[in-house]
Amino acid sequence: MRVTVFGASGAIGRLVVQQLLDDDHEVTALVRTPAKLALTHAHLTVVTGQLSDRTAVEQAVSGADAVISALGPSLKRSTTGTQVTDGTRTIVQAMEAQKITRIIALATPSLADPQDKPHWKHKVLPVMAGLMFPNALAELKGMTKAVTDSNLDYTIARITNPTNRPATGRIRAGFLGHDKVGSAMTRADIAAFLVSQLTDTRYRRAMPAISN
Repeated sequence: MRVTVFGASGAIGRLVVQQLLDDDHEVTALVRTPAKLALTHAHLTVVTGQLSDRTAVEQAVSGADAVISALGPSLKRSTTGTQVTDGTRTIVQAMEAQKITRIIALATPSLADPQDKPHWKHKVLPVMAGLMFPNALAELKGMTKAVTDSNLDYTIARITNPTNRPATGRIRAGFLGHDKVGSAMTRADIAAFLVSQLTDTRYRRAMPAISN
């Protein structure tokens, strides 16, 4: 498939790009600083630009079969503004204009899915995030809403505690209060789950929680 990746130079994004290339997909990555991606491959096209650059975003998604967004809000308390929310809206608009429907993205269980049952994470995580990372929580809500309010065919994987441990290959996915989903998950396994959703139809227009 032809897959466009946003957030490709981040810790999870780089793993997503590598997994896609290993699986023989054609990859286009939008990055602000290409050196941070530190990957070269015959099937990798790098577009230099920022999320605020609508032309660059449109160029990146052009001809794609699907989009994977590894974008996430900054956890620095000094960060202000809605750059990631605005950028996600631009991605959605570019996809809709080019009739690209499939998007796979990230969030956290601070946000509920309609298929969840009441769970302690719904109460504790938003309070903790609101106290420690208020702008990040606002960005998370905004970027998620930009996707879920669209007509796109989305899967948003909710993660809690990403780690840098080696991939385990053990992935749990489901909905809070229904399925046994934990908190910790390796970034490599997160990337593998995101890539697997290119062909997995179980979580279309849903936000499964995932863990190891």
